[in-house]
Amino acid sequence: MKKLKTFCLALTVSVAFISCNYKSTNETQISQDTIKTSEHHHDDLPTGIELNNGEKWEVNAEMKPYVLKGQEIVAAFIQNNGTDYAKLAKDVAEQNDHLIQSCTMQGKSHDELHKWLHPHLELVEALSQTTDATKAKELVARLQKSYQDYGVYFK
Repeated sequence: MKKLKTFCLALTVSVAFISCNYKSTNETQISQDTIKTSEHHHDDLPTGIELNNGEKWEVNAEMKPYVLKGQEIVAAFIQNNGTDYAKLAKDVAEQNDHLIQSCTMQGKSHDELHKWLHPHLELVEALSQTTDATKAKELVARLQKSYQDYGVYFK
């Protein structure tokens, strides 16, 4: 069962990376070369997010509402002393899906965003899988920190 969960997480992250590089035009499928390039490209990224010469990276306007909504969902959950962790994970995952689908970024800013997004997706997945309230509270705090980190590096 744990292998299945790990596989699903890896598949979700891979789809997220590929989706960000895929623009819905007249193309009806992603070629194997695109998939290989995308996977290779993201595997080479260092783990630490860098600023843009001391400044925050610009995120495309169509993506920002989904980050902000996810942040609001987590903040409201914490403020209201929420306990339905599965629903929180589902709601944040929905915003993440919209974020990924709206991605049109390219270049260094795109790479840096993925340094934030990958661990963020893993936190949401872990929250969706946990049944331990103590662990869930820790994951919610880490999600809140993840959104704070986003604000440090992206505008």
